[in-house]
Amino acid sequence: MTLFNPRFIKDSLERGVSTFAQAWAAAMAVPGPDWADALKVAGVAALIAVAKAVAATRVGDSESASLTN
Repeated sequence: MTLFNPRFIKDSLERGVSTFAQAWAAAMAVPGPDWADALKVAGVAALIAVAKAVAATRVGDSESASLTN
């Protein structure tokens, strides 16, 4: 198992970026938070998504960031 193979990096980067964008859009859609708060929320969500990808290497395919492979 290695976290530095191209497949894992691509998978986890895709998950992190898409989660960041989704969380930022959701935070901005709710009245109240400013840009900085929305970016903080999105950053934490992206970190959680990448942590989940790392944890997924223990389940199924060790070279993928997916829990379902």
